[in-house]
Amino acid sequence: MASSASPSKRREMDVMKLMMSDFQVDLVEDNVSDMHVEFHGPPDSPYEGGVWKVHVELPEAYPYKSPSIGFVNRIFHPNIDEQAGSVCLDVINQTWSPMFDLVNVFQTFLPQLLLYPNPSDPLNGEAAALHMRDPEAYKRKVIEYVKKYAQPDDVTRLNRTGQLPQDEDGKEDEDESDGFLSSSDEDEAGDMGDLQ
Repeated sequence: MASSASPSKRREMDVMKLMMSDFQVDLVEDNVSDMHVEFHGPPDSPYEGGVWKVHVELPEAYPYKSPSIGFVNRIFHPNIDEQAGSVCLDVINQTWSPMFDLVNVFQTFLPQLLLYPNPSDPLNGEAAALHMRDPEAYKRKVIEYVKKYAQPDDVTRLNRTGQLPQDEDGKEDEDESDGFLSSSDEDEAGDMGDLQ
């Protein structure tokens, strides 16, 4: 990347690169700074077969500031908040570099997070405790969540804004939130610890 490239040009190039990869990318209102990316669980893991919609927001200073990443549909993992979907991942929260791009996030960082959780620095205490106490029960719970919340039809049902369609009573089908960690914030990053 040439040093003279502006952050906005780099943002557009990174989003285009992600769109040209194997990931389904849906821009929110045609905004290259706000999108949903379809993410598949890594093979040979309890997450295999799962599909998640991940909300990505790029700050104005991207790539010098990290993207905000949040899982829209539920996932059971020590370092992902089950309700809000926010992600505790050192490379996004603390050690982000302009050398990284969105393809790195989806091809390397998120798969590594799912394969190698850090239960000593949890956002989901139940998942962390189960992972440490009974790894086989943890795997069963992950698989249960994949079957319940992360099937391809579940992702299809999530509309472009990341919300489940509403039923006749005006209520969402599930209690899903689209919250996520603003991973560039110093206060939050300082509380995250290292994930290695």
